[in-house]
Amino acid sequence: MQKRMLTPPEITQATINAGIKKANLSTLQMILLGIFAGIFIGFGAQADITVMQTLKNIDVGLMKFMGAAVFPVGLMLVVMAGAELFTGNNLMTLALMDKKINANQMLKNWFFVYLGNFIGSILLAIVVVKAGFYKVDAPATQLAIKIATGKVGLTFSQAFFRAILCNVVVVLAVWLATGAQDVISKIFACWFPIMMFVLSGYEHSVANMYFISLGKFLGAEVTWGQIWMKNLIPVTIGNIVGGAIIVPVVYYLVYVIPAREKETK
Repeated sequence: MQKRMLTPPEITQATINAGIKKANLSTLQMILLGIFAGIFIGFGAQADITVMQTLKNIDVGLMKFMGAAVFPVGLMLVVMAGAELFTGNNLMTLALMDKKINANQMLKNWFFVYLGNFIGSILLAIVVVKAGFYKVDAPATQLAIKIATGKVGLTFSQAFFRAILCNVVVVLAVWLATGAQDVISKIFACWFPIMMFVLSGYEHSVANMYFISLGKFLGAEVTWGQIWMKNLIPVTIGNIVGGAIIVPVVYYLVYVIPAREKETK
């Protein structure tokens, strides 16, 4: 018998319960699972570059679509294999608003998971470069450098607003995957939204940890200060606005408050 999809109120409660579990992970668990998530998202980003560089001389639209089509494997691995992703964990504000966790627990999770995501992204970028996938002046190398410099070249406001849009979509993908009750459903729940955000050109802090560091290691003329100040910081703030405020607050007002009011009657 096929399991049904959870309803939005049920997904809300499941997300609150997930937030409680995430808040109670040990520091070591947060870091190690964060490293895995950084690597997993990097796998998707690496596939994105690999596909695009083979199609860039054929059709730009097809190139972007095919790159976006393979990128979602990263979130699929996070959701189903098990890992801690900072942008997805922004949904922990639901548990915070419902007073099931406190701010210190949530911020601790965000800090160590973000740190783990960064470490994992850097480690994968180093291994990929050392593995010899990027030859000097090869199309893939040129593309990786172009992506990195393009992201650092955004203005603060451009990076910020693109990041808001990005994490609205990412947490909704996590939301749908939470409601899905079988593997195939979870795959599709991750694939369509994530494919759409990559194709649309939105900014994801963890993906950018890989994209920009890879470009830097390959010769992009960007400094770590520029990487943080011109991309990762504004993108991280935008991701928090989209994923920790906009989506959770709306669903809290719509589904949690009415449920709590019924319980008190």
